[in-house]
Amino acid sequence: MNDGPVGPRLRSAILALARHRGPDSSTCPSDAARAVGGEDWRALMDEAREIARELARSGAVEITQRGAVVDPDATWRGPIRIRTTR
Repeated sequence: MNDGPVGPRLRSAILALARHRGPDSSTCPSDAARAVGGEDWRALMDEAREIARELARSGAVEITQRGAVVDPDATWRGPIRIRTTR
């Protein structure tokens, strides 16, 4: 893993991946965790999901499950996806 704070790098990775995919596609928090953490990406998953929540609360992204937008303050079960706001 690179030196430096992980949170800001995860935030940047989530935003960059979501923007790259556009509003009609999405990315997984694990994509950002892999980009930042390399082989140790699994250790970053909780933080990546929490940062996704923060970004959704601010309106920067939407979080979806099975294609439907979910409340960032809800309890999520199962995989989530992240996309830019439509």
